Amino acid sequence: MNKPFHTDIGDGIAELVIDHPPVNALDCAGWHALADEIDRLGRDERVRVIVLRGEGRGFCAGVDIKELAAHPERIVEVNAGNYASFRAVHRNPKPVIAAVHGFVLGGGIGLSGAADIVIASDCARFGVPEIDRGAMGGGAHLQRLFPLQKVRWMYFTGLMIDAAEAYRLGGIERVVPRADLRNAAMETARAIAAKSSTMLQLAKESLNGVEDGNLEDKYRWEQGFTLQAYMSLDSGEARAAFVQKRDANFAGA
Repeated sequence: MNKPFHTDIGDGIAELVIDHPPVNALDCAGWHALADEIDRLGRDERVRVIVLRGEGRGFCAGVDIKELAAHPERIVEVNAGNYASFRAVHRNPKPVIAAVHGFVLGGGIGLSGAADIVIASDCARFGVPEIDRGAMGGGAHLQRLFPLQKVRWMYFTGLMIDAAEAYRLGGIERVVPRADLRNAAMETARAIAAKSSTMLQLAKESLNGVEDGNLEDKYRWEQGFTLQAYMSLDSGEARAAFVQKRDANFAGA
């Protein structure tokens, strides 16, 4: 399988780049491969900090809706791949910087919401369009970025917010021009990589331990509702309408 990402390691920094045109939406196998790679980087003694970014039109547009429209039975494995990837970022022993641009949707929210630091280009747009795709999304990870009422507005409407609003809400560390995004992320990564690896890993574990609630448990709760959503007629109609580029006709069942 051609992996939808590539990785470079140097000077204590691992740079993992999602590169799967057109919008870095990953299929079931891609999500599991991404989780394995992030876990591997966490075990690599050369790595002190991880930079996660994307090429092309956006950081990550989430799951491959076309795959699920053709194979709805894969929802359980896709859920497992999402869970593993987000857990690999959040529970990674190394700090993770998400450098995001363009589309930051669905699974892209899960990755950035699980990260320790988020730096965004001024073209970044954040959203959870799952309600329009017949699924539930990463509300637990979205609440790590934005206040509860904003999360519910985004969740119920399926609408996105831009980088300026995300910065105003305190969800991201910096907003920079698209051309400067990688340099900004690497600048922060170099500052972190200069620290003691032992101290960094202790800091990451201690900060995770004082968070409000268990992120992975909260996301598993959400995923149960995703599976329930997929059992409804409206869920299949939502995915079919998306793939066929037409308005959905919901029966309410």
